[in-house]
Amino acid sequence: MPFEILCDNCGNSLYSGIDLKYASNILKLYNGRCKRCGEFLSYRDFVLEIEPLEK
Repeated sequence: MPFEILCDNCGNSLYSGIDLKYASNILKLYNGRCKRCGEFLSYRDFVLEIEPLEK
């Protein structure tokens, strides 16, 4: 099952893959900012959303 971390400001995908990763580890890769819009991101602001896969 795919796992994705998105920027809430612009919707850019910060991570996409099958391995579950902590949001804080992904944010460290980008110095806590979205790589597209530059918005400061905090791991405390992340929300878990589960969506069914479309067939």
